[in-house]
Amino acid sequence: MSTAVASVSVGGAPLTPAQVLAVARDGAPVTLSEETRKAVRHGRERVEVLARGEVPAYGVSTGFGALATRHIAPDLRAHLQRSLIRSHAAGAGPEVETEVVRALMLLRLRTLASGNTGVQTSTVETLAALLNAGVTPIVHEYGSLGCSGDLAPLSHVALALMGEGRVRDADGELRDAGDALAEAGIRPVELGAKEGLALINGTDGMLGMLAMACMDLERLLKVADITAAMSVEALLGTDRVFAEELQRLRPHPGQAASAANLRAMLAGSPIVASHRGPDCNRVQDAYSLRCAPQVAGAARDTLSHALLVAGRELDSVIDNPVVLDDGRVESNGNFHGAPVAYVLDFLAVAVADTASIAERRTDRMLDVSRSHGLPAFLADDPGVDSGHMIAQYTQAAIVSELKRLAVPASVDSIPSSAMQEDHVSMGWSAARKLRRAVDGLTNVLAVELLTAARALDLRSPLEPGPATGAVLRTVRERVQGPGPDRYLAPEIAAVAALVADGSVVEAAESVTPLA
Repeated sequence: MSTAVASVSVGGAPLTPAQVLAVARDGAPVTLSEETRKAVRHGRERVEVLARGEVPAYGVSTGFGALATRHIAPDLRAHLQRSLIRSHAAGAGPEVETEVVRALMLLRLRTLASGNTGVQTSTVETLAALLNAGVTPIVHEYGSLGCSGDLAPLSHVALALMGEGRVRDADGELRDAGDALAEAGIRPVELGAKEGLALINGTDGMLGMLAMACMDLERLLKVADITAAMSVEALLGTDRVFAEELQRLRPHPGQAASAANLRAMLAGSPIVASHRGPDCNRVQDAYSLRCAPQVAGAARDTLSHALLVAGRELDSVIDNPVVLDDGRVESNGNFHGAPVAYVLDFLAVAVADTASIAERRTDRMLDVSRSHGLPAFLADDPGVDSGHMIAQYTQAAIVSELKRLAVPASVDSIPSSAMQEDHVSMGWSAARKLRRAVDGLTNVLAVELLTAARALDLRSPLEPGPATGAVLRTVRERVQGPGPDRYLAPEIAAVAALVADGSVVEAAESVTPLA
């Protein structure tokens, strides 16, 4: 893991999505303040008082879920916590991505560091040490219903804290947890009363994926404005429909921001200017051009709402039971993932529609009846060459998949734990499909960008505007210009990498700021 990234302090102030991304994806180290350690010690003291008492306390001196009526004798309570983790580490399917597991670990650490969960200081410090050592527990695709927390995924993390199960070390090698912890100089935790429950009762997996998706979509929605502008140019469309006075008639903030980006990207374009005069017979462009800010703007407003929910959740303490500041330990339902699940599903809808309108613009550039003078499929020698014909097929296949991924997971619920947990959020499933959707949108925008760049080259001697031209030059650093057919998949991958790493946005913003 990289140590060049600034550290993230856990405890006290809420984390931000950017901090989640820094730790999860970029390997930023985490730190714990002395105030955080003090809060953790205070919460632990209250749990130990309850553990010594005669009054049953859920998760401290009782079983869990439907077994909560079983009183557990003091000499069995440590065994109870270990058994909880071992039995709940029941995931199945492929490994989830390292960055997802690291986000999950960070967000569980955040709740533990609040002092409201009653864990030992050593448990908090050990989880932080795993993150900083780059030791990542193996977490599987299936096992969370998004209620009572992401139980199975978090249990696999807790299992590694105990020195059991499998992990990947900082080099990505699959190891036994005990060996990896020993090599990193980390002592496994010995769970006390309530600790097993505190380690697994959170929405941390789905929240981590939401935070990272939001950060990725902030970039991708700028790219969607950039590629839309390039397509407008390539298709000899008008920029008049993006005028500020027209946008003010429908004052959605996302629409205003998207239209402002389109105006900025098209400013000073010789191609646009070439058909702006009275001789132009283009009264109205197709919806995929004219309504670009309305669609991308709605996606931006959806993202704004998702960020609001993520911010609230990042400021939350999710555990059951929870140790209140006055010392009471109370059961609650804050582990239910509905608030997170809804926005995860909502974002998947916005992603699918943003990709859909991008695919329609691509298709127009390939059709001689609608492209206003461009060669069929942008081929060098149509008939002999196929140009970008099948690149659009790839886009269409992804868009079709995105429509399926937009079907909400949060409307489903399946009862569990002998009907004790009789309504669940399926938030983990919503998050998993949103990750696939974000990847799909990245590739759809890459194909539109690749196609628009080729079309702009074919408009020569007319030149694109300064901002679109800067993006075109960035693409040409990785991909050749128009010519006979060549192996296209690597070019799509190369442009997708430019979209994903921020190079496309950086190129545009080297000329003009974007909202």
